[in-house]
Amino acid sequence: MTDKKQLRYDKAYLRMAVEWGKLSHCTRKQVGAIIVKGRMIISDGYNGTPTGFENPCEDEEGYTKWYVLHAEANAILKVASSTHACNGATLYLTLSPCKECSKLIHQAGITRVVFISQYKDDSGIQFLAKAGVEVEQISDIEGE
Repeated sequence: MTDKKQLRYDKAYLRMAVEWGKLSHCTRKQVGAIIVKGRMIISDGYNGTPTGFENPCEDEEGYTKWYVLHAEANAILKVASSTHACNGATLYLTLSPCKECSKLIHQAGITRVVFISQYKDDSGIQFLAKAGVEVEQISDIEGE
């Protein structure tokens, strides 16, 4: 459980993740991610297509294209091309991670995940808990 000061920061970072998610060109879901280490934002991401591809995430039938990257994957990949490392960092997400992204989160060394809404499949959260990653849902992100 987090203390009052940490909760205040958690909510602020989650609100930032919401804003970041609004940059996504996906129409079905706009997901944002912020990675924080030592009270410093070291990366950010939102769901979308890889660099150099067209921006729309869905095909003509409204299905998400298979190559769309999730917000947390984009944030982790951004760290990989920087001078930072995710070891001991906290990942803030608007949507809980899927099972594929959970593997990336654990392998990247992220030790805490805080999210707003639950993804339809909770396998990712179960995997992270088993891996010893602290997982917390904060649905009410307004105020302190």
